[in-house]
Amino acid sequence: MENKAFGMLGLARRAGKLSLGHDAVKTAVQNGSACLCLLSCDASERLCAEIRRTVEQYGGKAKLLQTDFTMDELGWSTGSKKTAVLTVNDRGFADKITELIWRD
Repeated sequence: MENKAFGMLGLARRAGKLSLGHDAVKTAVQNGSACLCLLSCDASERLCAEIRRTVEQYGGKAKLLQTDFTMDELGWSTGSKKTAVLTVNDRGFADKITELIWRD
């Protein structure tokens, strides 16, 4: 299932529906455009705690998931460098990615 989830992340990136990295993620969550927030399994505890607080405070419709994906895997799937955190800013992509990640 991981390959399909990675494929959907790549599609979302090409469609311009992802925010990658700490600052972009915080902005997407705060302005309400984030539907899904993904954290890599090797993200720092400090980053995880900060993103959790941000989602709890501003999240609205955003769902937060800690994945089994590494920063390298998330970066590879989105065509960028290492990425510890990202948001999916489209409900359709977010629902499908969530389904693919938790289908196992």
